[in-house]
Amino acid sequence: AAVELGKRISMKPIKVGTYIEDDSDVVAIFMEDMRHQKKEIFKALLLNSKGGIISAETISVGELTSTVVHPREVFSMAIKKSAAAIVFIHNHPSGDPTPSQCDMDITRLVKKMGDMLDIPLLDHIIIGDNIYTSFKEKGLL
Repeated sequence: AAVELGKRISMKPIKVGTYIEDDSDVVAIFMEDMRHQKKEIFKALLLNSKGGIISAETISVGELTSTVVHPREVFSMAIKKSAAAIVFIHNHPSGDPTPSQCDMDITRLVKKMGDMLDIPLLDHIIIGDNIYTSFKEKGLL
């Protein structure tokens, strides 16, 4: 119980309207919640035109090593909530945030779709065990 209480205290709450300036802002919000998960969880952070948070949506919960993400699900929520941009976040339960080929493939696909819908994908962040990989920072977007 004490460990769980410590985790909850260290988690940064998601506040609607909070501005996201870079990957470290996103990581500060999601790291503590996602780094200890035993299943892969894929989330979308929906942003307004000024980079303020509209909402954080769980798109998919998968297995130990993968999750199924369909672009239709991602963008239907972004359209419903009038998002101007999107950031993807998912975890690797192994603790190693190195992108898999599947991670790179889905990122390329949803980036193309986002460009067509005028809802740009700003970044895709993979959370590991207290470390992360930013697709934007690594030049993969």
